[in-house]
Amino acid sequence: MNPFVLGITGGIGSGKSSVGRLLASYCLVPLIDVDQCCCHLLEIGQPGWNALRTAFGQSFFYPDGSVDRVALRQHIFADADIRRQIDSLLHPLAREALRAQIGHQRSRLVLVEIPLLYEAGWGVEVDEVLVVYARRGTRCCRIMRRDGVTRREATRAIAAQMSLEDKAARAEMVIDNSGRWAESRGRIVSLGDALSLRILDGLSQENS
Repeated sequence: MNPFVLGITGGIGSGKSSVGRLLASYCLVPLIDVDQCCCHLLEIGQPGWNALRTAFGQSFFYPDGSVDRVALRQHIFADADIRRQIDSLLHPLAREALRAQIGHQRSRLVLVEIPLLYEAGWGVEVDEVLVVYARRGTRCCRIMRRDGVTRREATRAIAAQMSLEDKAARAEMVIDNSGRWAESRGRIVSLGDALSLRILDGLSQENS
């Protein structure tokens, strides 16, 4: 049987990675991070690296051939045309890698963190979606503190993505991660319990 795949998304600074890690740990299930898939694809000699090198030449590369990920990220947020071009190069490769990883899992529940799930049209890759929500001001402060950027840069990064309100309206599940982590943790544990019960109910129905 195929696993139930829960896509976890949100926006930059919403805390989706922290939520995903805790939920996976609590439920004792695998968590696949699409960003990590993309990072692997950008290692020297990998398909994403080759595609980027062919499309942009020496741009976004250090002298040793490795990708200048900071420069790449800055251009992605600042230039919509470059963002679309890079997405068109990397997303098909990342989607293929994601499908392969899901296919290798033996768990009944698999979590997949996909930052641009809605923007990239990846909803078809998952069974349901969990959106990690946080207020805009909270996200801005988190980005500034984490990345050492200005408020203007943080705001621009947020603006480059689909609004969290729109994402939350489309998702089957939403966790508000605007406040203290202790509050978020309680919500995550409750969600984990509900997911575990759903999986057990599904198994019971299959065996009946």
